[in-house]
Amino acid sequence: MQEQTVRKRFIMVASIVTFILLLDQGLKIWVKTHLTYGEEFPLFGWSWISIHFVENNGMAFGFALQGVYGKLLLSTFRIIAVSFLLFFVHRLVVEKANILVLISFSLILSGALGNILDSAFYGIIFSESYYHGDVAEAFPENGGYSGFLRGKVVDMLHIPYFKPVFNIADVAITLGVIFIIFSYKQFFQLEDNQADEQKEVRGNFEG
Repeated sequence: MQEQTVRKRFIMVASIVTFILLLDQGLKIWVKTHLTYGEEFPLFGWSWISIHFVENNGMAFGFALQGVYGKLLLSTFRIIAVSFLLFFVHRLVVEKANILVLISFSLILSGALGNILDSAFYGIIFSESYYHGDVAEAFPENGGYSGFLRGKVVDMLHIPYFKPVFNIADVAITLGVIFIIFSYKQFFQLEDNQADEQKEVRGNFEG
């Protein structure tokens, strides 16, 4: 029964991450190959949100570290952070953490992975995007606009009166953090339970 529970939780995590990645990357690739840089139009005709194509070299919501070394440093940090997240989510699954806590970290993991894919591969896969120019081409004959880990993150979601342009990966990370805030009691309850179990094991050993 315990193995089935762990397997179901792994499937849930994999499903969340896969769904977010497909949604995030699908929209990014469409925007990159169909819109010129800076092009904008209302999303589904709504006035409160629009598609506005921009790219950035850095973090969520358009914040960036400047220069080639800043970009490489950020990409390396992302890889380390995702590696830690993978380990931590695995631990949450095995130790049967609260479902909301597990969903929260799955969203953060999927968002981090989504932006890492841009940084790692988009510079190799796509040509440059320009204002009022041709749309980017996938796998151009002369090669991409940059090298490995030096690609730009594609952003496209824009809400009036909110300056940063963001993407689905950013939304997933934000939702994950919000869910953690609302489920912090369950999260710390998991830590307390682990501490109690360790005390019990030490007590039995010493006894």
